[in-house]
Amino acid sequence: MTTPKAATAPYSPAQLGTQILIGWSGSDPGTGRGTAFLLTYSLGDGPDGPEAGERAMRTALERSGLHVGGETLDASDLPNLPVKLLVQAGQAVLTLPHFTAQYTVPQEWLDVARAEGRVYGMFATRPWPAAVPGQPVGEELLRSFVGDPEVISTSAHCLMPVRSLG
Repeated sequence: MTTPKAATAPYSPAQLGTQILIGWSGSDPGTGRGTAFLLTYSLGDGPDGPEAGERAMRTALERSGLHVGGETLDASDLPNLPVKLLVQAGQAVLTLPHFTAQYTVPQEWLDVARAEGRVYGMFATRPWPAAVPGQPVGEELLRSFVGDPEVISTSAHCLMPVRSLG
């Protein structure tokens, strides 16, 4: 007897294009408590175009054990999940099998992340070419992207414990 497995499409990491991290803090609408958020997205500038990049991102996230369009995972309950967040010296370092990035976080974000002991990660499959490195992302632009129901439903969501060295 064999067990069926979900097929994942082949992809090249280059198809993902430029991948970006951006963080902010705010209140959790459900609890009113402070939450540190970390968004991962692509600019959609991979060599095969934004559509191929979106498919590649979905495949990469699913291979990492994240559920695109599904429930919010709690990485503290899944020790083998290869999604890790290290917070040290004003930096957030996010590591997945296909992606490692470092982001200088604001002090307010650090305070909330440390107080809560976890960060809410949103991993967008949809590219966001409007938010380029070196250019400020205003609150309205950020809100329009992360609050878009289509972006929410095509993203993976994960609560990540805050880890540090020492």
